Amino acid sequence: MKNTIKLFAILIFITTTSCKAQQMVQVPNDAYKLKTNEQQFINKPLKNLLKEIKPEIKFVLGTVDYPSYFSFRFITREELNRKDGGALALYVYVKEPLDWKFDERPKDMAYQWTKDDLEKYGGLTVIRIKVIGKD
Repeated sequence: MKNTIKLFAILIFITTTSCKAQQMVQVPNDAYKLKTNEQQFINKPLKNLLKEIKPEIKFVLGTVDYPSYFSFRFITREELNRKDGGALALYVYVKEPLDWKFDERPKDMAYQWTKDDLEKYGGLTVIRIKVIGKD
């Protein structure tokens, strides 16, 4: 009986630790799910929303005007230029003023979202989500 209980406990442990929740955005066009589920992210830190995105963010711009927002894209700047701007864009508006100093970013990383950006901006409060275009 003890062996059965131990085996059962081990199976439960393995099952619960190996199961991961699937991210909401598996492919770029899934970004619309973020808008559909917007209330889940409103008044929460930006990092919570970013955890739900599996595809790599390849291009980002921060806008310091009011309201401040980030424009995230899943294609590079070069790909965006070839598409004449007609690519899917995820806009995430934040409550706090955005301290995005584009001119101070390293030239080769100017449009890339980095771990440092996540640390610096991940705590900002999401107030609105907008998605435009198609992948």
